[in-house]
Amino acid sequence: MPYMLKSREDHKLGLAAEMLRCHGTLQLKAWGTSMLPSVWPGDLLTIQTAAFDEVVPGDIVLVRRDNRFFLHRLVERRRVQDCFSWITRGDAMYDCDPPAAASELLGRVAGIRRGNRSFVPSRRVSQLHSVLAWMLCRWGRFRNLALRIHAGRLWAGRTRAGRLIRGVFGAVCGIASISPSHTSPSRTYHP
Repeated sequence: MPYMLKSREDHKLGLAAEMLRCHGTLQLKAWGTSMLPSVWPGDLLTIQTAAFDEVVPGDIVLVRRDNRFFLHRLVERRRVQDCFSWITRGDAMYDCDPPAAASELLGRVAGIRRGNRSFVPSRRVSQLHSVLAWMLCRWGRFRNLALRIHAGRLWAGRTRAGRLIRGVFGAVCGIASISPSHTSPSRTYHP
């Protein structure tokens, strides 16, 4: 049975990579926490193919390595003789990933949809973003609390009472309310 599951997952990754190569765009749902606070579990990511000279440090890129997809920030491009490689790292990770070959780079994140809000990820990482990423990387309790709050905000946005409470809370505290999309509760993320 584990062999069949692995084979099925390999086919899914291959199909997703082929769709990206053929059509130039692919949408994926993020599940990991390595890119917190830039990318949260449940975010819908639009990935676009990009030529070598279009990908620059600061871009969030999709890499296929060891039959898995990794979505990390490009830190550096290296050239050794005629071969290019990319060094990536998750915003909430300690160390950089092993160098990725040109054939492993599938594309870059062109857009993120979080709830009913869409935006283009920034290439520049602010000081606040860096501090939050450092805290999320090193403090498991802080990361778990942040994930629970995020999941609660998504859940609250799906109910009328939750939207009302969030709207009142946001107005009182001066926080702009972000309403998540209205999807079925069976697809919600539960940390």
